Formats: sequence, C-alpha cells, structure tokens
Amino acid sequence: EVQLQASGGGLVKSGGSLRLSCVATGRTTGTYTVSWFRQAPGKEREGLLCINREDVTTYYEDSVKGWFTISLDNSKNTLYLQMNGLKPEDTAVYYCNARDTTGINYWGQGTQVTVSS
Repeated sequence: EVQLQASGGGLVKSGGSLRLSCVATGRTTGTYTVSWFRQAPGKEREGLLCINREDVTTYYEDSVKGWFTISLDNSKNTLYLQMNGLKPEDTAVYYCNARDTTGINYWGQGTQVTVSS
C-alpha cells in the first residue's frame, strides 16, 4: 500500500504561482502512474495531468496545458505540480493520485489552493 501526503497549497493572487508537493511512503516500488486531480466547490473531481516512470506527461485537462507542469523526483518519492499563471477558476482542493498496474488508486488528503482576483 502507498500513502500520499500533499502539501503546498495556499492563497495566491491571480497570475501568481504555486508548487504543490506530494510525498509517497509505503510500498513505493513498482510501476505507478501518478497524477494530479482537483475538485472545485460544487463540482466533480477532475483529472489534470499525469506522469509515468518514463517521464512522459499526459494532460487530461487542456486548460492547464502550458500553465501547469508535473514532475517526479524518484530519489525523494515526491511528485510536484508547478502551477503558473493561476486564475480564480483554478481555486480547488488539489489531490495527488497513484495508480498501480492492477488499477488500484491511492489518494493524498488534498491541499487547498485559493486564487484571489
């Protein structure tokens, strides 16, 4: 089993940047696809982008392409989400996710990002 701990959220002005981190502990060996999701108030959780062990990034949400960057530091078992050019509509709870080859999903606890106009 994998445990995920997300951090780095906060309050930022429109146009600002934040970097979220997600540290994985437990059974971190093996093949996982790691992703970032977010859930805005009153909306469903949506997938943003993911990265695999070969460093290939896939975007699920076109609106963040060019603004958000995902990266993985395997030596630290840490996933990052660099968010630039933040807009008020990016306000949400951000979750990291790891999915193993059997399809089991592991979730971090979420970190709140609030973007003021």
